[in-house]
Amino acid sequence: MAKILGPKKVQRYSVEFKLKAVKLSEIPGVQVQDVADALDIHPFMLSKWRKQAREGQLKARVGVAPAARAQREVRQLAELKRQYALLKEEHELLRKAIRFCSARRARSSRSSGRNRAGSK
Repeated sequence: MAKILGPKKVQRYSVEFKLKAVKLSEIPGVQVQDVADALDIHPFMLSKWRKQAREGQLKARVGVAPAARAQREVRQLAELKRQYALLKEEHELLRKAIRFCSARRARSSRSSGRNRAGSK
């Protein structure tokens, strides 16, 4: 029997929050995905807010600018994500190299064992 679920809870964000998110995503070197992860929102939602801001649909009563601390944290998150991706790639390459060397060593030790047995 299917489980009956209640109505979905929809998170409502203030216009100020949306505009701050848009401003953070416009920082040079920062990707929409990084800002969305930092704010715990879906990247599509942030892209939609960016479009609304460009079209003038999102307007704040007062100038909205993200705090310097928030900008710094988003930049730091983006940098850490880049470093993590690089480390993952390096780790995978090292694992492949270890497997390759182990397989090669195993083949060479088997072949040298046959030579010794045949020479006696």
